[in-house]
Amino acid sequence: MRIVLWIGNEPNQKALANKINNLFPISGIITESRISKKRITAKKVVEKVIQKIFLSSIGKAWKGMQKHNYQSYPEYPPVERLNVEDINSEEAYAFTKKINPDLILVSGTRLVKDKMLSINPKIGILNLHTGLSPYIKGGPNCTNWCIATEQFHLIGNTIMWIDRGIDSGNILTTEFTELNGNESLLTLHIKVMDHAHSLYLKALDYLSKGYYKSVPQSDIDKGKTYYTKEWTFKRTLDLLFNHKKMDKYFKSGKIVEDRKNIRVVEI
Repeated sequence: MRIVLWIGNEPNQKALANKINNLFPISGIITESRISKKRITAKKVVEKVIQKIFLSSIGKAWKGMQKHNYQSYPEYPPVERLNVEDINSEEAYAFTKKINPDLILVSGTRLVKDKMLSINPKIGILNLHTGLSPYIKGGPNCTNWCIATEQFHLIGNTIMWIDRGIDSGNILTTEFTELNGNESLLTLHIKVMDHAHSLYLKALDYLSKGYYKSVPQSDIDKGKTYYTKEWTFKRTLDLLFNHKKMDKYFKSGKIVEDRKNIRVVEI
């Protein structure tokens, strides 16, 4: 099974590449190193300063999760790798076509467009979504959206067949991330990311044995797509305030009742 990875160029993606290669040898990796083109406004500068001074725990949690992954996997596995600014580039297309993979695995890139999707490997193109589809989709971080909107029971991960939409493809498998409710933001993000990687490996093992599953999200629920532009300063405050409620919520047992109404796709 020839496997090509299309992934972001961050420590958590490097860790994922190593974990996959340890069990299913990878034929090639394309990393995407995006250049930020966001317009900086005075309001955004003020909010960034306030967040850095008073709300630094959020940024520290994400950076801490990345450090956790880097310490375990400081290098990419020793396979052919191409680094691009845009996963939809001609270089990425040619690199992938040359390998002629049976399966492409995506994680942490920008939206994959039609030309790359036209490669159409024999098994397909899978995408890792660190959120529980179809209930929670989009960005910038679905775990943070779950906390900010007090939907703690929806913290989880999805492996889906990629399509042209935002986290909208047919589902191979979904799982809740097992938590106890008293995690720090750092521990929570580490648990979600470690679980995401484990679920990807579980999905690969399932496919390697000849099994296949593809469940349309519309068969499960309409769900909601969150957008990065909606992640406002207020949402950051909601995240920090609601995070303190998680322990009580878990201890009450309400999470068990809430998850009874949620359908996951098991393999």
